[in-house]
Amino acid sequence: MDRSYWRTVSLVTLWQVAASICYYTVFAATPFFRSSFGLSRFAVGLVVSVLTLGYAVFLLPLGSATDRYGEYRTLPLGLLGLAVGVLLVASAPTYGLLLVATFMLGSAYGTAIPGTNKAIFDSIDAGQQNTAIGIKQVGVTAGSGISALLVTRLAGAFSWRTGFLVASGVALSIAVAFYLLYDGGPSDETGKLPDFGGLASNAPYRALVAAGFFLGAALFTTTGYTVLYVAESVGASVAFGGVVLALVQLFGSVGRILTGWLADTLPGEPRVRITAILVAQALSAAACFVVVTTTATPIATVVSFSALGFFVLGYTGIYYSCMATFVESEEMGGATAGGQVALTAGALIAPPAFGFLADAFGYDAGWLLLAGGSILASALLIGVVRADPPTNRTTAE
Repeated sequence: MDRSYWRTVSLVTLWQVAASICYYTVFAATPFFRSSFGLSRFAVGLVVSVLTLGYAVFLLPLGSATDRYGEYRTLPLGLLGLAVGVLLVASAPTYGLLLVATFMLGSAYGTAIPGTNKAIFDSIDAGQQNTAIGIKQVGVTAGSGISALLVTRLAGAFSWRTGFLVASGVALSIAVAFYLLYDGGPSDETGKLPDFGGLASNAPYRALVAAGFFLGAALFTTTGYTVLYVAESVGASVAFGGVVLALVQLFGSVGRILTGWLADTLPGEPRVRITAILVAQALSAAACFVVVTTTATPIATVVSFSALGFFVLGYTGIYYSCMATFVESEEMGGATAGGQVALTAGALIAPPAFGFLADAFGYDAGWLLLAGGSILASALLIGVVRADPPTNRTTAE
């Protein structure tokens, strides 16, 4: 791994950290939204869903723009949009305007996965890409963990809105630094638009996208309700809930790096070994959701949610590594956008459903719903290995 490798990975990871700090401020602030606007758990879930809706709506257009114009252009602009978005959320005076602001924030985050994945697969040699993706995906969990501490800690000293202001400043600074230092550079040529028809005919891709719905439901609902669950069900403080969410993200980072390394080093055909890792993570996540329903003390909560973070938040890097084994590298912007749409589709439906079950039957019903979805994802992932991709496609090794 030479200097160019670490320069690219470091810059892309730093961009991802800044973007995730902005995006995940909403998840960390759910208790404050509830108290400030007088929301039910269901209404809190709608905030998360609207954020995710903005993300989902703009993923394919921004993924196409990334393939067409390059990540050098789209990533700095996306980070500028995120900086503006968090300011709008912090200044929203009513619940209705809060929903509008979170939609705008989510839409700007649509540059993240297509742009950062394209940067890795375009710039990093095969054989090192899975580890690089795992490191880059740590930017998501690191940014989310930082936002959890930022919002909950500054709320005690100042206001929950203070963390949003700090996040905006960080995003603006990193956007400028990325534009000046990233050596992917603009060229006189533009890339091709992704072939979505071809992707739709790719059987392993369809199976992975279908599994992504349930994987996304588990991930986004876990991050969206951790702080609120710890405060209401365990009886701990919101600040302690922020620490638990940060630990969830920390262990998710460990999971992303470890699985990326395993994907590069384990023997066997790439699609088989990488999919097997993803299946193991999904089944382990289902078991962890069941364990969460039995926890009642702060210590047990820390342990169970840390394990949950390792498996539930640890799979996103390997999800895209799996995709790279049957999708052309030139189409990774659009392909990853499609995969992320599936993840966010689950996130659109699951948080309100989880909140409804928590209101009607208690939190245990919501966690068991996520456990069932993780088992279904495991079953769908078997199709990734059993189905044959189109024979005219060149994929990552």
